Amino acid sequence: MPKRQTVQTGTVWEERAGYSRAVRVGDQIVVSGTTATDPDGNTVGVGDPAEQTRYILELIKSALEELDSGIEDVIRWRCYLVNADDWMAVADVMGEYFREVRPVSTLYEVSRLVGKDYLVEIEVDAIAGSGN
Repeated sequence: MPKRQTVQTGTVWEERAGYSRAVRVGDQIVVSGTTATDPDGNTVGVGDPAEQTRYILELIKSALEELDSGIEDVIRWRCYLVNADDWMAVADVMGEYFREVRPVSTLYEVSRLVGKDYLVEIEVDAIAGSGN
């Protein structure tokens, strides 16, 4: 049976809600919905969906790397936006990270996210070692 590995960031919410930033079982990796929250709990890029997206993708990249994987192994991303009109700004940043990888994707417009200043939340699935 494959070993389960987890990535914890130490936020109060992981303990309270009982979740991990990322989980790897075998070659499969799932990264939780990630927002633009710095280590002190502050929102990064207030009012700027592109900046939030870039920050989020760097957090996701770090979680993948901690599990001996990387952006190149992402096979699916899901992006939740408070305002679908922000799509192009977000798409430009997503393209910087995934243009060569070409995972499948889904974009959702949601009425709100858990933090009042969050504009974007992203989650990914990856298969370690599958990248280009």
